[in-house]
Amino acid sequence: MKRIYVKEEWCLGCHLCEYNCAFANSGLTDMVKALRDKPIYPRIQVETDAGGVTYAVSCRHCTDPICVKSCIAGALSKKDGVIEIDHEKCVGCLTCVLVCPYGAVVEDGSGIAQKCELCMKNSCGTPACVKGCPNGAIVYEERQAVPASD
Repeated sequence: MKRIYVKEEWCLGCHLCEYNCAFANSGLTDMVKALRDKPIYPRIQVETDAGGVTYAVSCRHCTDPICVKSCIAGALSKKDGVIEIDHEKCVGCLTCVLVCPYGAVVEDGSGIAQKCELCMKNSCGTPACVKGCPNGAIVYEERQAVPASD
């Protein structure tokens, strides 16, 4: 299955992946109207480690996802290898945020969980963060399967 991978050595820390993600998932066709003077809640986050290395954090779509197992409302499910959230079912307990070992599940600003769904629901085709990365630090490709302990 194709997944998002990050080449940390190429990440500029520009946060464009976050803006492209927020726009792609806004449901609007005008980026300025979607993002201007509004807080953004991207499904990918750029982090900086203690050594100054920047990298994007995104859902790894684990083979044995603890977030799905821990969801008390059944809002998280795995379909064709992609872990999805049914926002209508999410009760906002945010247990999934607490159990994700990668910090890839976040709150959406209204108390509901959100995470990368590889732009499957917004008809982007290639994930918006990948398309919008000016340095090619984020890639969407097939790699060897991740072990169950991921």
